[in-house]
Amino acid sequence: MQKPVNVVLFDFDGTLSWPDSNLAFAKYCMKHSLRPWLFLPLVVICMIVRLFNPEGIWWREHIRRFVTTKIVKRFVPGFIEMHKRNRFGWAAERVAAERAAGNKVLLVSASADYLIPKLVRDMKFDAVICSKMMPNKPWKYKFLCLGINKVYAMDEWARDNKFIPHVVRAYSDNKSDMPMMEIADQQIWINPKTGMPK
Repeated sequence: MQKPVNVVLFDFDGTLSWPDSNLAFAKYCMKHSLRPWLFLPLVVICMIVRLFNPEGIWWREHIRRFVTTKIVKRFVPGFIEMHKRNRFGWAAERVAAERAAGNKVLLVSASADYLIPKLVRDMKFDAVICSKMMPNKPWKYKFLCLGINKVYAMDEWARDNKFIPHVVRAYSDNKSDMPMMEIADQQIWINPKTGMPK
């Protein structure tokens, strides 16, 4: 029989770090390559589509249409070194404290799998769950880890590890994480600009 296990959930962008890693990576690529600039007309179209369909997948994929396997291989290492410096000072200490209290600590992020695991490798999460991108088309989703999908992904991870998750705390900066926050005993909302609880 599966036993309940205490779990703490963390979002990443705006919760443990700022600015948003997807946007920051796009800006980093624009500083180092001409390719992203060629896709600006498509970005404008995506922003218009977003106004009418904010939860949509199409604009989320095509706004990063410039990303190729070559771009990922070439620019991700330098971006990771730079973006790690944007982590809020309390982040690693809080994760360590939650683990020391005996909780399973999960990072559940909508950001891409070619960014997030590398950005938090030193933080020793029990699991890092993020959006899965197509290996040969890193602009295209296999799984978008957003909204209720964060809860589904956590549940799947718990099933694989043969326990029932009891979410004692969840940390986020954004209302899109309401499904994740609502299942937590304690909700800790973070101001993304300051890194402080709201």
